[in-house]
Amino acid sequence: MSEENTQNTSWLLCPICQNKTRLKLMKDTVLDNFLLFCPKCKKETLVNVREFKTEIIEQKD
Repeated sequence: MSEENTQNTSWLLCPICQNKTRLKLMKDTVLDNFLLFCPKCKKETLVNVREFKTEIIEQKD
């Protein structure tokens, strides 16, 4: 992979355990109200993602 590609892509990390999930993001990827599942900690988290920044959405029970 070229250096230019590695700066434009990144693994989406679990906001709970900080391990890699199964998703790889590009710089222009936008996720709104995305239910993210972590294969390591087995938790689901509702997130928004823009420009590699992940924001957790608080779920109301």
